[in-house]
Amino acid sequence: MNLKNFLKRKTCIAIATVLLTTTSIYAQGAAGIDAASSELETYMDPLGNMIMILGAIVGLVGAVRCFIKWNSGDQDVQKAVMGWMGSCIFLVVSGAIVKAFFGV
Repeated sequence: MNLKNFLKRKTCIAIATVLLTTTSIYAQGAAGIDAASSELETYMDPLGNMIMILGAIVGLVGAVRCFIKWNSGDQDVQKAVMGWMGSCIFLVVSGAIVKAFFGV
């Protein structure tokens, strides 16, 4: 019985030590938050540009695909064009939203 209490006490002390150590590691204060914010801002401009480039590539591939469907006389040309335009608009808007969200 005494061994059981001893093991419980040791386990509680070990858990408390781990919890206290973890919170002190994560508690870096305002300096850590400012560093993370500035680090994110450095990545947002290239990310927005990459989304715009991806949108241009998707736009070109989609335009060629729609042109091929149109020349072959396919009946689903309008649906393909609407899907292509929707994806281009989404990529352009998402690139602008990413830049606006992070204030870049």
